[in-house]
Amino acid sequence: MPEEKPKLLIVEDDEGLQAQLKWAYEDFEVSIVGSRDAALAALRSEEPAVVTLDLGLPPDPDGVTEGFAVLEAIMAMKPDTKVIVASGHGSHDSALRAIELGAYDFYRKPVDIDVLGLIVRRALNLHRLENENRRLADRAGEDRTVLGTMITNAPEMMKVARTIERVAPTGASVMLLGASGTGKELLARGLHESSDRKTGAFVAINCAAIPENLLESELFGHEKGAFTGAVKTTEGKIELADGGTLFLDEVGDIPLALQVKLLRFLQERTIERIGGRKAIPVDTRIVCATHQDLEAMIGSGDFREDLFYRLAEIVIKIPALAERTGDPALLAKAFLTRFAAEMNPQVRGFAPDALAAIDAWPWPGNVRELENRVKRAVIMADRKLVAAEDLDLGEGPEGDEDVLNLKSAREQADRKVIRRALSRSEGNISQTAKLLGISRPTLYDLLKQYDLQPG
Repeated sequence: MPEEKPKLLIVEDDEGLQAQLKWAYEDFEVSIVGSRDAALAALRSEEPAVVTLDLGLPPDPDGVTEGFAVLEAIMAMKPDTKVIVASGHGSHDSALRAIELGAYDFYRKPVDIDVLGLIVRRALNLHRLENENRRLADRAGEDRTVLGTMITNAPEMMKVARTIERVAPTGASVMLLGASGTGKELLARGLHESSDRKTGAFVAINCAAIPENLLESELFGHEKGAFTGAVKTTEGKIELADGGTLFLDEVGDIPLALQVKLLRFLQERTIERIGGRKAIPVDTRIVCATHQDLEAMIGSGDFREDLFYRLAEIVIKIPALAERTGDPALLAKAFLTRFAAEMNPQVRGFAPDALAAIDAWPWPGNVRELENRVKRAVIMADRKLVAAEDLDLGEGPEGDEDVLNLKSAREQADRKVIRRALSRSEGNISQTAKLLGISRPTLYDLLKQYDLQPG
């Protein structure tokens, strides 16, 4: 079967030039139109990789108004299209404006078919390379997904994921320790989905977000008439998660009186609703999370030691985003892809200075902060690439001053830089070596020396 020809759209109202251009591109599937409406219709139906656009189109053949309107519409509809603008009107100013609007190149009339042909074929090659990069990036993102939905390439998080996969089939209570925004609920859901309870409900409750006088009812439910306003019997979160998993976020905020009742449930696996006298058997697995130091709270009398050991049969510490080398850039790209599709399709990626700023920032708000920064940058960006200024990040830290041993410091720095380069290049060895300024054999030696995986 013959290879399908790439598509080229020529937007030109001069009939003589139309015929001349059509026969110059025998290796393309050529469509020729002479107006804005026809150009946009062809863009929708044919989806050409490359467009040559004459700025002087009717009803303004002697100006550039109509041509620029077509260019803006193309960039809004299909920003990955490579548009080559041709004009003889005010060429310098028109060229600057065309490139600013997203054109691939500007060509000054009169047309030289051979030169224009070289520009067209160069644009096609770039379009193919960008498509292949997007395909590889998408595949790389899939390869870096663990526990169903969590994207990571950091050894620290891969270790967490492996631990969760090991404990998921057991009935053990799991405690996730980590700062706010590190993805504790996502990990809890991943644990649920990896367990034999995945067909049951996954119910989450933030214990810090519910007033103390309502938390007991939220957890254990209540009978009709148990208190003023209890107009019907209501099941609590523990009961709703029967056969599944209950995720207690910020478990350190549960008041002492309620801790006693929760402990009784964990011991006896039965509950009593508020106002009820009947013990209800419930088969619910508890996964909890907190950013607080529960052992210190035990010492101060704010958390029961016996409850802690019931909840913390397995303790998993979640590293902060700044400790997951390479993950900030990897996650930022995933967020950008999602938000650009939803809110600003012209945005295609990050400029190099933006990626450098993402790597350098300490991310005190962790993944939640990163997601918010990228979302805001995508909404506000007026270019194809998000720049550092769009992220509104200050200067990052100078480095780890606690490492005084030169060998250790050098090894630590090498690991971080290599991981960041691997993340930016989506694991491509040649591109990583180029970013690092070293040869591929040298990179392979370093990967082996530091036990790093390119994928």
